[in-house]
Amino acid sequence: MEFGFFAQGAVPAPLAEGNPGLEHQRLMESVEIAVRSEAWGFKYAWASEHHFLTEYSHMASPEVFAAFVAARTTTLHVGSAITNTTPAVNHPVRVAEQVATLDHLTEGRYEFGTGRGSSTTEMGGFGVTDWDSTRDMWAETLREFPKMWASSSYRHDGTYFSVPERNVVPKLYRKTPPPMWVAAGNPETFEIAAANGLGVLCFAFGPPAKSKIPAAAAAYKAAIGDCDPVTGYANDNILCVTNLVCCENRDDAFKLAASIGMSYYHSQVLRWLDTFPRPKGVPAWPELIPEPTPDEVERLAATGAIIAGDPDDCAKGVEIYRDLGIDQLVFSPLTTQMSLEDALASFELFGTEVIPRFDTDPVHRTARFRDAAES
Repeated sequence: MEFGFFAQGAVPAPLAEGNPGLEHQRLMESVEIAVRSEAWGFKYAWASEHHFLTEYSHMASPEVFAAFVAARTTTLHVGSAITNTTPAVNHPVRVAEQVATLDHLTEGRYEFGTGRGSSTTEMGGFGVTDWDSTRDMWAETLREFPKMWASSSYRHDGTYFSVPERNVVPKLYRKTPPPMWVAAGNPETFEIAAANGLGVLCFAFGPPAKSKIPAAAAAYKAAIGDCDPVTGYANDNILCVTNLVCCENRDDAFKLAASIGMSYYHSQVLRWLDTFPRPKGVPAWPELIPEPTPDEVERLAATGAIIAGDPDDCAKGVEIYRDLGIDQLVFSPLTTQMSLEDALASFELFGTEVIPRFDTDPVHRTARFRDAAES
């Protein structure tokens, strides 16, 4: 099992009060965690793409963040989680050019996460009023990217975008495309990912064993072996994002986790991501989901809803995800109001004490798939 860091560029209002520079501060803090995590055994740094979602995410350009981090690291894989590949938001040719450029600049360390956005606020800002149409937009672009990278004479005349005959440059640094992924919020997208040989990016809200993840992950693993891979090889990977609070003293971890506004962040999720169904009994913005007590955090950690406690507690939480078929667990400390100091301490302790129990392979799982396709 492998591990990573998730940068979302959250700028929560409780921290922004009296700090007009918080937006810059949180972006730079994300860079620092990503860069320093490499030395602690984390293999990946991911950055989301969102637009217009005040507080929730001010990370509009994951490719820029990835390049900035890659220039400061040597082995860390950097990726988009996700790049919005609907033509209304990002023209597919521009996306293909960016991915190829990053493949060169990182010398093969870039990972290409795709998706269609997760909010009508976002898509409406780009003139898309029919949310359901974005699935078809994404599907139309998916298999066009490898064609652009492979051919010196590319053209496309589709429903959502068209390109006259052109040579899209640069081409890739490697012979095969970088590992490709798709964001998945429901079992159907897991199935689509498996059919196309894509890795899956998903999020854990609540106990994972009681969510849709177990059935979706099992179906994905059963189907990925018979896929028709977009890239020519299957990226057999399920990645899940959650929170991490790791301290030497477990009680200190539970108290810290109860104080960083995890529920405030979940309230922001439901404030903006209106394509997700609102769970029964969950209040609507601006009413907030109550913050957990330390005792409630301890109970949540026992279910894997968050990874929290001392290193042994955290290892038990990781085991829950591993046993569900999750290949990569990714942590997003700065989506909450956690300080940079606490986030770095948590990552260092987890990397030193927990990661070696689960990840003993120095080679990235995605690199093994890509290397095998070129051998």
